[in-house]
Amino acid sequence: MENLQKAINYEFRQEGLLRHALTHSSYANEHHLDKLYNNERLEFLGDAVLELVSSDVLFRQFPKMQEGQLSKKRASLVCEPALAYCARQIGLGQYLRLGHGEDLNGGRERDSILSDALEAVIGAMYLDGGIGVARNFIMTFVLNDIEHNELFHDSKTALQELVQSQIKETVSYELVDAVGPEHNRSFIVQAMIGDLRLCTGSGRTKQAAGQDAAYKSILMLKADPGLLKSEA
Repeated sequence: MENLQKAINYEFRQEGLLRHALTHSSYANEHHLDKLYNNERLEFLGDAVLELVSSDVLFRQFPKMQEGQLSKKRASLVCEPALAYCARQIGLGQYLRLGHGEDLNGGRERDSILSDALEAVIGAMYLDGGIGVARNFIMTFVLNDIEHNELFHDSKTALQELVQSQIKETVSYELVDAVGPEHNRSFIVQAMIGDLRLCTGSGRTKQAAGQDAAYKSILMLKADPGLLKSEA
């Protein structure tokens, strides 16, 4: 608890709220806890707080953007992969209370579990310290780099648009490997433009691995635009 509170720069007055936010339903079931003693209700609350704060930030930051565009941008910032990335940045997975089976199956790295837990932590912070505390956390760890986080929503589309803006080529994805047991499989996918190999990505599904490869490839191409010019 102490190390996590240092990581998020907030000390809970009611530490039990944080412990509750970290408790996955698999842990509660395995330990025969009350059916409500898991982080799902806090996740529900945190999701609403996150939507309010992100909506307010985007409304003020983009005064000429239409409602549909604002909704699309907000969705990209608070989508599951983006929130899971933010959760990994603070090492949230290591603090989760998971059932033994869920833990063995890689639950600490699963996007859905991490994103839900992050929203639960936001809900817990809101209850413990109010909207100001929750907003500070969201601004520091979720909305700290809007352009960067936005790429998670659909990195494949973003990569294709980036490539098409410079050369008339189509990005393809090749399954490189699938590792681990059937119940805990991880896929590795290679992003390619013709014969040019970009980055590889990994994920619990082929789609997730492709998105990860596309995301990494976007960062690489932005850092070295000359790679695309050499393919033109």
